[in-house]
Amino acid sequence: MANVTVIGAQWGDEGKGKIVDWLASRADAVVRFQGGHNAGHTLVVDGTTYKISLVPSGIVTGTLSLIGNGVVLDPWALKSEIEKLEGQGVKVTPDNFAVADNCPLILPLHRDLDGLRETAAGQGKIGTTGRGIGPAYEDKVGRRAIRVCDLAHLDEIEPQLDRLCAHHDALRAGFDEPPIDRETLIADLREIAPFVLQFAQPVWKRLKKVRKAGARVLFEGAQGVLLDVDHGTYPFVTSSNTVSGTAASGSGLGPNATGFVLGITKAYTTRVGSGPFPTELTDEIGQGLGERGHEFGVVTGRKRRVGWFDAVLVRQTCSIAGVTGIALTKIDVLDGMDKVKICTGYRLDGKIYDYLPSHAASQARCEPIYEEMEGWAESTAGARSWADLPANAIKYISRIQELIECPVALVSTSPEREDTILVRDPFED
Repeated sequence: MANVTVIGAQWGDEGKGKIVDWLASRADAVVRFQGGHNAGHTLVVDGTTYKISLVPSGIVTGTLSLIGNGVVLDPWALKSEIEKLEGQGVKVTPDNFAVADNCPLILPLHRDLDGLRETAAGQGKIGTTGRGIGPAYEDKVGRRAIRVCDLAHLDEIEPQLDRLCAHHDALRAGFDEPPIDRETLIADLREIAPFVLQFAQPVWKRLKKVRKAGARVLFEGAQGVLLDVDHGTYPFVTSSNTVSGTAASGSGLGPNATGFVLGITKAYTTRVGSGPFPTELTDEIGQGLGERGHEFGVVTGRKRRVGWFDAVLVRQTCSIAGVTGIALTKIDVLDGMDKVKICTGYRLDGKIYDYLPSHAASQARCEPIYEEMEGWAESTAGARSWADLPANAIKYISRIQELIECPVALVSTSPEREDTILVRDPFED
């Protein structure tokens, strides 16, 4: 049986939650492998809406849900999210949920530093969520992080705190902030430790057992490839690798376990926060798409920037992330438009580019080259087969496949789980 890795093929917010939820109902285990609670998934199941930032989407269906070692974990955010899910009737127990014991923790000091830096950055702001994700990853690679397993050894944590405070106290002094209150930090960790430790275990070992039993594993990515710290629109990116290859290192299963790579892609383009966006629409067309698509960030509530579908970017991300097939979402948002456009290239300094240059200033100056197609007046909302789609919508989807050089595996036509056209089953590939 094939495993499936789900990633965002744009700047995140592509509708991964619904697709992961749909796939999770057919999987035996779902694994988050990078990011933190800066991610946001909205699931609509039988009319009930669930908003999830950290816990894998499979938890709603009762599927075994695991947080891998590649995630940075805010233990207080985890507790709050689980309590909210339980309030909606979702059961979260050590039987169906686990956290890798080698996950680095996001601490209050990370959130502090995130906010201080962004406030002081002036024109250099990159639009972080302010949740401490970047500083936590910095401490991970700086070998001074406190990890989940350390919560069981807080009486022996002083040497680690020495390393952590030596770094952060110097930074805080530069912002005229007092040193870290170590006693308060340890007290806070002691209070939250029992809640987190009930779920802590070697997730790699649990996954090995699951896979050996022939189970289907679904790897759930956060954000999108264009926010990858290496391959995205740097520096306007997240602090982790969002490409499919991270599923191997971020879960503890090897590179041969990732299986079918499904890239989630909107039928248009959005991004939250600062950074280049070649096809951005700042007119009434963009405003209309944003309103119909309810384009507000799940985590921050920020209004998303909206633009036409950018085939150059998606072709690039599909190549970089080894995408096997895409899931095209929100096609219904384009219903009723007279014309629809697809970006097929960029014009920059008199040259034509079929890729996005790496330099931020060059990215910002790229002018999109559009191909225009006829729109469709009929509704695609709720369609569950090709026969339900207008002819021009099918032509639009077919043209996207040609331009991005990657086949469409799924088409999502509403937030509801079952409103999905299955072209190619990722689990059977």
